[in-house]
Amino acid sequence: MGKGAGNVSVIGGADGPTSIFIAGKGGKVKLTTRIQNYFRKLKRNIVKKRITANPHTLEEVVQWLKREYGAVEVSQQSHNYLEQRKCLKASLVMRHRLDLLGELMDLEPPEGEDVEALKAFWEQIQEREKMAAEIADDIFPLDFHIYEIKCPENCMMQIGVETVWQVIDGSFSGDKKTMKQLKKLFKEIYLYYGVTAEDIKNETERYKSLLATLCS
Repeated sequence: MGKGAGNVSVIGGADGPTSIFIAGKGGKVKLTTRIQNYFRKLKRNIVKKRITANPHTLEEVVQWLKREYGAVEVSQQSHNYLEQRKCLKASLVMRHRLDLLGELMDLEPPEGEDVEALKAFWEQIQEREKMAAEIADDIFPLDFHIYEIKCPENCMMQIGVETVWQVIDGSFSGDKKTMKQLKKLFKEIYLYYGVTAEDIKNETERYKSLLATLCS
């Protein structure tokens, strides 16, 4: 989305930042990596304790965005909307209905580093994504909307809302200072969406998504 662009995306089962272990000689994890992982885990535990039940529906989130931030819905005929809808549908199909993808349902990466085998595997992945995105709505329903919040100084935020599969995500662009503010705003939006006591107790996908967003 241009210079200084940033993107935050929460799709269903996000479970927070992934720890990356870098092995040195003898398979030992570098000290700096262990320290980073420690503080990441510490932050996650602190955030967990601060999450309380205060849920809102996606419909209430949309009304709040319109009321508090003047959010306007993006045309469903725009190129941006159509591309985002296609990507979201592919992602959700592969998450919830792999059975709709036939023989492409289970793809195993090739062993070794054979270039042709890797190329063929990548082509299969692209074919699967294309197939998932093109599944008809009567087979895999989708109710997707994008709401845009315009800010001063050429910055912009878009919030994607899908009501059938209960998904909320966001993207934003601007300079470094603005990006920090927009990232904070996105966390506030997702916190407003919130979780129920049942979500917290059972650590549902909605709870994991909130935790991941607050820890990002």
